[in-house]
Amino acid sequence: MVNELFPNVKWDRMWEATGETLYMTGISVLATFILGILLGLLLFLTSKGNIWENGFINKIISAFVNIFRSIPFIILIVLLIPFTKLLLDTMIGENAALPALIVGSAPFYARMVEIGLREIDKGVIEAAKSMGAKTSTIIFKVLLPESMPALVSGITVTAIALVGYTAMAGVIGAGGLGNLAYLDGFQRSRNDVTLMATIIILIIVFILQIIGDLITNKLDKR
Repeated sequence: MVNELFPNVKWDRMWEATGETLYMTGISVLATFILGILLGLLLFLTSKGNIWENGFINKIISAFVNIFRSIPFIILIVLLIPFTKLLLDTMIGENAALPALIVGSAPFYARMVEIGLREIDKGVIEAAKSMGAKTSTIIFKVLLPESMPALVSGITVTAIALVGYTAMAGVIGAGGLGNLAYLDGFQRSRNDVTLMATIIILIIVFILQIIGDLITNKLDKR
């Protein structure tokens, strides 16, 4: 039945492409989570009235974040070609997509982290300060735990966006389901290949959303 509906689909290649998409998404989500939290913390802590208040540094970080989250992803890939070639000596394959995926998504997630941190009750932070807590203690014992539901919700949204980014990266040879849908599906007029690649991408997105929602609901104690 499935083979009749999708006669042109080579299943071994489809599963290989799915693995490439999951690899690109997984690595870039992990890197984005770490870099996004670092950038978000810096944005929050250097803003007015906070521990490391510094208008100059805050404006520089904010400008960096605003610039890179505003560049359309397909243009960002092209802009980063020299950097990617210098770093990896290639522009083809799933690893070649990682720099653009991370640079494109980390600033986006950093803003979500900043928003999550701003939602924390200032009284909790002030109470920690009054008890003589160090900055590291405030960060790891107050800021991150209190904002964790928002951080998980934000990385879920970012992960779903990254799945879409991997599909776009595939069009210029980065591998994955986007590459398969474009080369084996669109260019050869095999609509069933494109459709199956789209269905698998949708399944990945739904699974990510469900997992993200479950974790967020478990962490949210309100």
